[in-house]
Amino acid sequence: MTIEDCPIRDVLAGLSGKWSVLILLALDERPHRFGELRRAVSDISQRMLTLTLRDLQRDGLITRTVHPTVPPSVEYGLTGLGRSLVLTLLPMIRWADANHAAIRGARRGFDAAAA
Repeated sequence: MTIEDCPIRDVLAGLSGKWSVLILLALDERPHRFGELRRAVSDISQRMLTLTLRDLQRDGLITRTVHPTVPPSVEYGLTGLGRSLVLTLLPMIRWADANHAAIRGARRGFDAAAA
């Protein structure tokens, strides 16, 4: 079975990148321009932001709107599909926040035992 044939693998492959969920969460607050997103998602390079935005747009999760200003400005926002995804991600994000210390502790214990 190819990744395209399996809905779970296909969808999660697009979200498993380091930055996708962080970008979606930033856009859940309000639409952002490119520079605003770069500041909102710390440590992301311009190239990675560009590639991730393109992938999210390709998947129909965000929109890219070019405003006819001089110079032209571009704004990114969530689509209805993107909003529905963020709603399903919020419980997982709360879980990760609540359990982050326990997971880090488990990792330290595992690494110490493996050393």
